Amino acid sequence: MARTRLLAAIHDAVVEEMARDEKVIVYGEDVELSIVGDLRGVRERFGRGRIRNTPISETTLTGMSVGLAAAGYRPVVQMMFSNFLYTGMDAIGNQMSKLRLMTGGQVSLPITVIATCGGGSANAAQHSDTPYAMLMNLGGLNVAVPATPADAKGLVKTAIRSPNPCFVFEPNGRGGELGDVPDGEHLVPFGKAALRRAGDDVTVVAIGRMLKPSLAAASALEAEGVSAEVIDPRTLVPFDYDAVLSSVEKTGRLVVVDEARECCSAASQVAAVVSDRGFSLLKGPVRRVTTPNVAMPYAPGAEAHVIPGEERIAGAIRSLAEVRA
Repeated sequence: MARTRLLAAIHDAVVEEMARDEKVIVYGEDVELSIVGDLRGVRERFGRGRIRNTPISETTLTGMSVGLAAAGYRPVVQMMFSNFLYTGMDAIGNQMSKLRLMTGGQVSLPITVIATCGGGSANAAQHSDTPYAMLMNLGGLNVAVPATPADAKGLVKTAIRSPNPCFVFEPNGRGGELGDVPDGEHLVPFGKAALRRAGDDVTVVAIGRMLKPSLAAASALEAEGVSAEVIDPRTLVPFDYDAVLSSVEKTGRLVVVDEARECCSAASQVAAVVSDRGFSLLKGPVRRVTTPNVAMPYAPGAEAHVIPGEERIAGAIRSLAEVRA
């Protein structure tokens, strides 16, 4: 077990998979220098035949990945900021998510797209979105939201080996955080949530970067006699609804914390499914703690105000704990 930073864990995953399979290639904006930091040193090890900078043209990045994957490669595309997915959506929505079905399974698209998502670093409105819900809506795409270094490494390795397109969202502002990563071969299965904290009163589903403030809120509420159970879904597609429903069966209450905007967020989907499949288990309404439906402000104070934080999460948990059956 080694203490590793989250970005270093992603780096290690990519390097291990490139060493394992010569069909794994990497490209994107400034990947040779690796401004983000997750691919630093990869060019020196594998050369420009397998890792290469591209122009600032996300339409080209996503379109190239479809062609490369169809030709037998396993492209890893570094999109830098997740907002850039918007400009690459034609190939994502019309090709990546559909070609396996449209070809009757004759074409596999083992594509991995890595992008930083979320606010918290004053990167302003065009670099701070959390847009995974639009990918969830397409079908045919896997969506991973690692919150720890161990999961970052394991999910990236699973994504690269998958025959289907996978999007891995790096939590913005958390890449330097340390965590234990198992030694040797380490893969994390898609569709298997992790229980991060056991509790009896309220279930909290904390998506991606929201895990840390959710755990902090749960810890603070313990002094008030509120016992919160915190679940980290790790992947949004596929999603481990059984784990959430099993927890709600115990607690009877659910809070979903999601940095995406409230309207049509991942939190909305989780709340809807639990209300549909587990209505009889609930002792109160499902609460969503999300970002308001506004563009992310540049000013750090304003940005912190709209992003779900410990205080707002604790308030939602507390309000449900006060609801008695």
